[in-house]
Amino acid sequence: MTEIPAQRALVEERVMAHPPEKIWRALTTSDLIARWLMANDFAPVVGHRFNFRATPMMGWNGVTDCEVLTLEPPQRLAYSWNASGDQAADGLKTVVTWTLTPVEGGTRVRMEQSGFRPQDEGGFRGMGSGWPGILVRLEGIAAEL
Repeated sequence: MTEIPAQRALVEERVMAHPPEKIWRALTTSDLIARWLMANDFAPVVGHRFNFRATPMMGWNGVTDCEVLTLEPPQRLAYSWNASGDQAADGLKTVVTWTLTPVEGGTRVRMEQSGFRPQDEGGFRGMGSGWPGILVRLEGIAAEL
């Protein structure tokens, strides 16, 4: 019997003092996403294929190929996250899921990036250190709306 390697996930949660609709707008509007994450051609349509684009760096060509998998306004958004040009033979292939839950005083925002394989250790560490700051920027954009 072949053993399936364990996959890991990154989870970041925080309560933002904004209604879910404001955060949802920041999560699903292309020009707003560009301000807190990366340049993109996102559209809030299940099955839409899009790219995130950033400055290339060692082991990554700066392009992340994505597809909208789940869209349940204003509660849940999921998309594939496939980093092109990753040093791993077949690149980083994960799923990013955003869950918005109304709470007293705002919204609990939960981001989970799942599907990291043992060979994705560099991506796991890099994304793990990046997501906290990304959520701070997301909250800042929601505050402007």
